Amino acid sequence: MALTVLLVRHASCDHVGRVIPGRSRGVHLNARGRTEAEALAEGFAGLPIEAMYSGPLERAWETAVALGDRLRRPVEMARGLDELDFGDWTGRSLDSLEPEPLWQAFNAARGATRIPGGELMAEAAARAMAELGRMREEHPDGLVAAVSHGDVIRSVLLHCLGVPLDHVHRLEVAPASVSIVRLYEPAPQVLAVNWTPRTLPLSS
Repeated sequence: MALTVLLVRHASCDHVGRVIPGRSRGVHLNARGRTEAEALAEGFAGLPIEAMYSGPLERAWETAVALGDRLRRPVEMARGLDELDFGDWTGRSLDSLEPEPLWQAFNAARGATRIPGGELMAEAAARAMAELGRMREEHPDGLVAAVSHGDVIRSVLLHCLGVPLDHVHRLEVAPASVSIVRLYEPAPQVLAVNWTPRTLPLSS
């Protein structure tokens, strides 16, 4: 028996690839993101998904609602899937951070570098895995979908693979992509990384 989790990165918003919105409120899906979410919902149609979960931020919640509407499942809050706490870097552009030594250290040694005023990636991995553990208690042998954020999903995948967090950039987790983990005990498995609606090999 093992829970299978479809880890969905939220669909596109205007900040993707430009600015770190972090946990700022009021960041919504843009037109492209809404289209991505609708396409992903079609890809999920017919799957025996027992529950739909989402982190609390609007861009994740709006993605989850698009999926939940198609699947006729209500969206349940999962605070452990919240975005990485970017602390003092919240609202900064990537270009403005590039010259800063701490930003460079964060990207080179992700496992050991704390965001100023924010989280260690290991802390994000721990809270996200604890959230998935709660889902497993509710659905011990089921299939659920969980919408979160790129770095949080990468942290879960690296944890499940037993790979150091410093290798975070070896994993691509695009907006509106799906990665899949199966929570076997004692060692979880990673079944897929970065599937998109065009490539989803899922069937009911």
